[in-house]
Amino acid sequence: MQPVTTSIFELLKIGPGPSSSHTIGPMKAGFDFMRLVRELPEADRKRADGLEIRLFGSLSATGEGHGTPRAILSGMLGSQPDTCGADTLERFLDKDKPFDLDLGVKFLPFAPGQIIKDAVQHDYAHPNTMIFRLKAGDAVLLERIYYSVGGGFLRWDGWEEPERGEPAYPYSTMAELKKHLCGRDIRLHELILANEMAITGATEDEINMGLDHIISVMEQAVETGIQTSGVLPGPIGLQRKAAAMYNRARQEYFQGPGFIKALNAYALAASEENAAGHCVVTAPTCGAAGVIPAIIFMLKRHTGALQTELREGLLAACAIGFLCKHNASISGAEVGCQGEVGVASTMAAAMIAYARGYRFQVTENAAEIALEHHLGLTCDPVGGFVQIPCIERNAMGAVKAFNAYLIASTLDESYQKVDLDKAIRAMAQTGRDMSGKYKETSEAGLALSFTEC
Repeated sequence: MQPVTTSIFELLKIGPGPSSSHTIGPMKAGFDFMRLVRELPEADRKRADGLEIRLFGSLSATGEGHGTPRAILSGMLGSQPDTCGADTLERFLDKDKPFDLDLGVKFLPFAPGQIIKDAVQHDYAHPNTMIFRLKAGDAVLLERIYYSVGGGFLRWDGWEEPERGEPAYPYSTMAELKKHLCGRDIRLHELILANEMAITGATEDEINMGLDHIISVMEQAVETGIQTSGVLPGPIGLQRKAAAMYNRARQEYFQGPGFIKALNAYALAASEENAAGHCVVTAPTCGAAGVIPAIIFMLKRHTGALQTELREGLLAACAIGFLCKHNASISGAEVGCQGEVGVASTMAAAMIAYARGYRFQVTENAAEIALEHHLGLTCDPVGGFVQIPCIERNAMGAVKAFNAYLIASTLDESYQKVDLDKAIRAMAQTGRDMSGKYKETSEAGLALSFTEC
């Protein structure tokens, strides 16, 4: 198997919610397609008189609620996920309002409502498929098929892995990773840092600055969320809960149940910001963007963790996220929510253990315990909105991560019988066997039960 070559900042990306596969990926697709359009011969651009965009699979089934058409159009108008404003998608709430797309030689009007929701079941290479066509009458001037493969990662027909350096310590499984850690005088965060430098060419200072920025965006999402009340956008009319939960925790001086209430509040806060379409960090996805920020907030505010400890813990979390993505998936459309909140909880459990000073065995055990108890978790968002059960599921993922850390750090390491590699294989197999109705289509599970009530 090929070694992991994913960058830290590919796994942890800043962008608008509510879904990395449904907003960040499609925004990138829209931006990329317009780049290709402007590279066409001037004569072709002058002939162009129409644009056809089709959504398939989960993007068709739940894209409206996730904001996919708005994200595509914002990308076509020049927005990029990591630099767009917090309210970027709100410009496109009127789906029938056309916007002028600049072809370089003329403008082409297009509205979000013109995007076609095509077949949910299809034969394309990934459940999250988009087809973009620039047309002149019936003639197709340019076509590209994109795949939003989870976590904001975008692929297309003909896509090739970009050139990058070889990892200093190549690994594709936890077993291989542990061989490096056992056979060399190196710790887990140092190994991940060395690999990032080798793969991307970035310096240690640049990576640390990037990690600090990621941490600050996560903290800001929590800070904003615990101070904001009201109703989230969309027809469900879901009330924000984070501020009320945080105030109750504060009244209890964050002691006993108050501590757990605070941890819940932090996860709810970042997840509610995601549901509002505001900027979050894919960790590893937008749908799971509340779990790791909650843990970071808890470590910093309640245990006095230093910035270096948070960085090191986040690097350990990335090691776990890389393995889950490499050997299974972080896409709800592929494996259900076990690949989103489940992986986020797994990463968070590892982060707590590592930031608290435990070495790799306790860190792995904490990660495995968290993943084991998310296996089989379906992705069934009500109405296609990342609200029910997604927001509370982030809170549950944060609490499970903390509990996994407690179990792993309290009991003897030798008690652990299942290693992380086995749990990841189980997640991949479970995802393959899971009915497609439970993979981000809103056609089954809680999504269906809710509409029947």
